[in-house]
Amino acid sequence: MRRVFTLFVFALFCWTAARAQQTVTIGFTVSNTGSLNVDSLEQYRGFELWRDQVNAAGGIKAGGKSYQIKFVTYDDESQPQRVQQLYTRMILQDKAQFLFSPYSSGLTATAAIVTEQNGKIMITTGAAEDKTYKLGNQYLFQMFTPASDYLTSALDLLKAKDASTQVAFVCADDSFSSAVAAAGKAYAQKIGLKVVFDEAYSPDTTDFGPIIDKVVASKATAFVGGGHYADGATLARQLYSRKAKLEFLSLLVAPGSPKFTELGNAAFGVTVPSQWEVQSAYKPQFGPTGAEFAKAYQAKYNSPPSYESAGGYAAGLILQHAIEQAGAIDTAKVASALNSTNATTFFGLTKFATGAKEHGLQMGHNMVLAQWQEDKSGKLDKEVVWPAQAQSAQIVFPIWQGPAKTIAQAKQAK
Repeated sequence: MRRVFTLFVFALFCWTAARAQQTVTIGFTVSNTGSLNVDSLEQYRGFELWRDQVNAAGGIKAGGKSYQIKFVTYDDESQPQRVQQLYTRMILQDKAQFLFSPYSSGLTATAAIVTEQNGKIMITTGAAEDKTYKLGNQYLFQMFTPASDYLTSALDLLKAKDASTQVAFVCADDSFSSAVAAAGKAYAQKIGLKVVFDEAYSPDTTDFGPIIDKVVASKATAFVGGGHYADGATLARQLYSRKAKLEFLSLLVAPGSPKFTELGNAAFGVTVPSQWEVQSAYKPQFGPTGAEFAKAYQAKYNSPPSYESAGGYAAGLILQHAIEQAGAIDTAKVASALNSTNATTFFGLTKFATGAKEHGLQMGHNMVLAQWQEDKSGKLDKEVVWPAQAQSAQIVFPIWQGPAKTIAQAKQAK
């Protein structure tokens, strides 16, 4: 009888442990190949670091249970048609309970059709275009500052530095870049800056010579635009080699990556509207500080994090927080918790619009403007130059003077 009782107790213990330690499956695609590879990989590393740290700490704790995080991922090859197939597969075959977005607004818009049709929550990062969140979606939640506000910091800085600036807008002809440029152009005109050139290019452009000639002919003193990593890096390199005499150069996405330093002197002075920089000293209500995140990321990947990496990690934090607040992994309860989110992590404030016409649009997060400058040893380093309250260094302006002003000098001038 004692043996039977012992076996019963052991079985009960195993059953209780199994109930307490469960799994939550999160699906997403990564652009392991294709034009979005660099940015997508950095976003993935943010997801991965969050998962590994949470699992090592015992998992997500909600409703008396602990959930180990399991990822289901596939290579979308930077192709929308792949995204549609794969998000359908992750939901219907792999039984993903929650989704993260692929990288880029275009791929995310395709994924959102699938996740909404299936009533699944998707936290988006690397997907800033506004219109995706204005289609009556109920389960879509955006981490990034919307595209319509992407260039506000850069243009405000230009206005403050030189109100007579003549601006050229040159952007990739994709949904995200075009939306950013259109909103930026309207804002520039609103604050009194003169727009002297405006043109879009194919995202696979490799020779920007004809466009650069037009920019020079327009007598623009500021260049704003770009798209993603491959075209942005090529554009910066060719502007430098063609000796375009610009006071100011701001490109989307590409300068945010540590890989941008491979351009050498062509990277100097280039600014990037950034969702996050390690100098952004937000006081988190939960999760690591920015410095702690950066240290852990550097240790794991032997590379500093980009804002795409930070956005990926922060997406995990926000989903984790919502599950903990809901006390369950039930979709409706977690969606309700996300709707109520008004929280600060190392990434900054996160708050989602809840109105039917713009549900899930990010309402709390603000951008900073970062610039590649020289550090004391002459190596390239990224510094926050706007807004004033977030500055780690004064902006180098105009940039055609070359890398003669060190970061130390910039900080002394502050």
